[in-house]
Amino acid sequence: MSFTSVPILDLSLASDPATKPQFLADLRHALMEVGFLYLKNVGISNEDFNRVIEEGKAFFDIPEEEKLKIEMKNAPSFLGYSRLSAEVTAGATDHREQIDLSTEHPVPPASTPLSDALRAPNQWPPATLLPRFRPVFASYMTRMAAVSMAFTSLIAEAIELPADAFDRYFDPGAEQQHKLKVVRYPDVGALDAAGKAGNQGVGPHKDSMLTSYLLQASAHRGLQVQNMRGEWIDCPPIEGTLVVAIGQAMEALTGGVCASTTHRVLSPAAGEGARYSIPFFQGVRRGVEFEELETVGVGRVPERVREERKKVMERWGGRLDDCEFTFRGGGQAKTMGEATFRNRVKSHPDVAERWYPDVLKSVREEEAAKAAAAIRAH
Repeated sequence: MSFTSVPILDLSLASDPATKPQFLADLRHALMEVGFLYLKNVGISNEDFNRVIEEGKAFFDIPEEEKLKIEMKNAPSFLGYSRLSAEVTAGATDHREQIDLSTEHPVPPASTPLSDALRAPNQWPPATLLPRFRPVFASYMTRMAAVSMAFTSLIAEAIELPADAFDRYFDPGAEQQHKLKVVRYPDVGALDAAGKAGNQGVGPHKDSMLTSYLLQASAHRGLQVQNMRGEWIDCPPIEGTLVVAIGQAMEALTGGVCASTTHRVLSPAAGEGARYSIPFFQGVRRGVEFEELETVGVGRVPERVREERKKVMERWGGRLDDCEFTFRGGGQAKTMGEATFRNRVKSHPDVAERWYPDVLKSVREEEAAKAAAAIRAH
């Protein structure tokens, strides 16, 4: 059968020449067979993880009026606070509230492309209420940036590419932008009380970039990964670990060798209280063109590695794909930056209605055209 659990890898083993070969072999298996893995001993202590979790949870306890002062729709950057049920995934409403943060950049000049608006200062909660929030999360993003870059090099080695094979897809130094969310999922009882029907914390989707790293910040189950038989496999919290998801750009870049896997989050059952999570998303150079992503990898990954992945696919009768490949962001996007921008427009229509109504109209027309084509195909 296809995988029934998510593998756990120990990153510290990659630092020892005696244990690195087995680590890379285990990583290769996870990349080809699962597309998800737990990573432990990443170089961040449990105390530091707990500090991040404590500050993240505390954000949701500040007064509503303070959260709304930094609401996402107040700025064109898609950074800031999102109210409960303000985001859309797979065409349905996600029942979560969150704050989106990123590696900070100055406000871009008006003459730059629209997609550059995503590179901007964060909207931080007031230091008078949360004095440690900003320094804790700024530090965590810096440390996670280093973890993600080191791990991406190990992915390259695991599929027999040079360790620096993916370096060209990142901006240099401080120019690179990574993103992070702090998320709260109310339980179904609280949603019912608020008049919000359903248990979709986040709908079925694949992450769009190279890699993402989830810190599960409470003991609740809810994250699930779909295997090649269509079964939903639980990915429960394990203390001291990050859950790593392989993104669609990594799949494209490796010619399909690294699997990007559909996953979802279910809201906690009534009475269980809110679930918290803190995902970090590794950024990609915004000027990278899809033509390069989709053609370079096929030629660079060794034939024997591609054959190994092909045998995995044949063993399970191909790959289940009930989730669209979204990282292109629509037919009008030619670069990763443009696609990221259009995907943000699609998932946060309240922000787009205020700042980008023409782009939102275009995105909705694309979605309608795809839906009509799907109906005609059947």
